[in-house]
Amino acid sequence: MAKGPNVETEMSPVKRALLEQRRLKAKVEALERERHEPIAIIGLGCRFPGADNPEAFWNLLLSGTDAIREVPADRWDINSLYDPDPDAPGRVSSRWGGFLNGVDRFDPHLFGISPREAQTMDPQQRLALEVAWEAMENAAQPFDKLAGSATGVFLGIGASDYLQLHTELDDLERIDAYLATGNSHSVAAGRLSYVLGLQGPSLSVDTACSSSLVAVHLACQSLRTGECRMALAGGVNTILWVDNTISLSKA
Repeated sequence: MAKGPNVETEMSPVKRALLEQRRLKAKVEALERERHEPIAIIGLGCRFPGADNPEAFWNLLLSGTDAIREVPADRWDINSLYDPDPDAPGRVSSRWGGFLNGVDRFDPHLFGISPREAQTMDPQQRLALEVAWEAMENAAQPFDKLAGSATGVFLGIGASDYLQLHTELDDLERIDAYLATGNSHSVAAGRLSYVLGLQGPSLSVDTACSSSLVAVHLACQSLRTGECRMALAGGVNTILWVDNTISLSKA
């Protein structure tokens, strides 16, 4: 079949240049729209001292409740470690902090994890799984339809107390194959993607106190560039071992 004449090739150089300029302008405008495209937050999950879900946290804020409390006995013996003198060696100068309840509780079967593996998993990984699951339920996102989707995971995480707890016991026979994966920050994000079958970007972020905010920032960038269609973004932090508390107390 004979093809008709190519209108563009018959244009003068000036007209072709003007046409190309319009195309480039349209591309730039599309990129600018993407940079400022509104992003919808469709679900939420959380664990905070004094609040185990978003509704409880909102009520805590409305009531002005102070969720700081004395160190619970199942963390460490504050009576033997407390000293009001901040320069006292090996002691903390505060009896107070923000503590989550039940960080040692976890239902591994829900996530296809064996109880043996769960024992050496950092509670931060467990919390990330639980809260992400609750956030997806809150967003009314069916899990079976998420598998294989371009959904990203951006997780802020920095502490590594749980690994220190294991190594402090100095019992090398307690180390198994799950200790490395259960305490790796990179695995914390990857485990979320693996359990939910997500195929978008998956990364852990450690920028200290801003980790969660940076994770949300990176998720927004990824959504706007089209790397993922949906994203799980947030952070997790638990201070379980007294060593870090002593160090922060000295600071």
